[in-house]
Amino acid sequence: MTDASFGGALAIGRADFLAGAALIGGEWVDGEQSIPVVNPATGGILGHVASLGPSHAGAAVTAAAAALPAWRARTAQERGRILRAWFDAINDHQRDLSRILTAEQGKPMREAEGEIAYAAAYVEWFAEEARRAYGEIIPGHAANKRLLVARQPVGVVAAITPWNFPAAMVTRKLAPALAAGCTVILKPSEFTPFTALALARLAREAGVPDGVINVVTGPPEAIGAVLTNDPRVRKLSFTGSTRVGKLLAARCMETVKRLSLELGGNAPFIVFDDADLDKAVEGAVASKFRNSGQTCVCANRLLVQSGVYEAFAERLAARAGALTLGNGLAGACDQGPLINEQALAKVERHVEDARARGARLLTGGTRAEGPGHFFQPTVLTEVSPDALLCREETFGPVAGLVRFHTEREAVTLANNSAAGLAAYLFTRDASRVWRVNEALDYGMVGINTGVLSTELAPFGGIKESGFGREGSRHGLDEYLDMKFLCIDVEPLAA
Repeated sequence: MTDASFGGALAIGRADFLAGAALIGGEWVDGEQSIPVVNPATGGILGHVASLGPSHAGAAVTAAAAALPAWRARTAQERGRILRAWFDAINDHQRDLSRILTAEQGKPMREAEGEIAYAAAYVEWFAEEARRAYGEIIPGHAANKRLLVARQPVGVVAAITPWNFPAAMVTRKLAPALAAGCTVILKPSEFTPFTALALARLAREAGVPDGVINVVTGPPEAIGAVLTNDPRVRKLSFTGSTRVGKLLAARCMETVKRLSLELGGNAPFIVFDDADLDKAVEGAVASKFRNSGQTCVCANRLLVQSGVYEAFAERLAARAGALTLGNGLAGACDQGPLINEQALAKVERHVEDARARGARLLTGGTRAEGPGHFFQPTVLTEVSPDALLCREETFGPVAGLVRFHTEREAVTLANNSAAGLAAYLFTRDASRVWRVNEALDYGMVGINTGVLSTELAPFGGIKESGFGREGSRHGLDEYLDMKFLCIDVEPLAA
């Protein structure tokens, strides 16, 4: 890939961020074939990345394995200093990275800038956590025994990241892995590879040694087969669909790898009669329409109690109808496009299914005219709990409202899903906060807020939304193995 292939006329970021197509052992590698990267706001081709196969993926594993002994031998303080330099580099180039992200993913510049800051925050956090991989001393079971627990890096890590947060999902995996002393092979989405390549280039400039971070681009099936089958890869961290996560987990069991899986969601957003309606509406807009509804924790089912149902629906429809669509590189807007034609078709299918089951359309409901993969912000009322909107993850800007009458009914509706990632509830009743929160089968719960992600807290789900946690001190543990030491100590000499 050349600098010009990214589209010099767009003047997106630093062109030298994008020199080379993949990073293996410190070398930028081109492939014999390439994959086009499309701007979803215009349909135009931004550039191409290499379509690598099994041999390149194997070479990346070899490079990571070769770099592991020296990297894990560095002190935690040294690794932390390099991560801190990476954090500074990301912040220094926030505008460049934001433009790259917006170009290939489509989100508004304001959101892209927020994501780059969020991505950098994970690097800063784990730069500090690197020195806190503490062990334990356990009182012995015999007078001559000393018992200790040490924590050591798990080894070579494979990280597979999605297209909806192409910066934050990279640093949320790579920063703790590097802090723990692991080396990484990163497989970014073929839809949004440029952001990952730019971050990797900045990491090298910050002092990350050759082979510690490797980035392979290309068809996920061929590369994934190598990463899951190679016994030198000791851990896989994946963010993506539940279907793919199950397939990867099954393959990883052939070599019994450590796993972290952050899979699909189907978040209930519960509004009780006593809620602050203005706050609930703003929370719903933030949760449902951020990134055009393409987030794993976004509100997927809006459960609203009958006493405030009509008022909430009216206010939400007014707010959704006022959101502006646009190309983030062309000017200010509230919402960008969906990632591709398949995403548009899925959203259309969900809207049609809901209306066929009796749902009433308040606003939106169709594609937007013009180029790009835009869908109008949509609000539907009287949605059946059996509708696709409630049973599947929509991943689009469609808010479907379901009416409920009692607290118990709300909890039953909310838990009626195999997913268990995030949930939200709005109420002014402190006792209800505890009752409902404890009854919800979800790994994360936002209470009177529509935004809950932060590097300070553990991010992850239960049930078919996966296992493992990212962020917080628990995120470092995902890349550390425990080693128990039992030491026989001779008695003090006379």
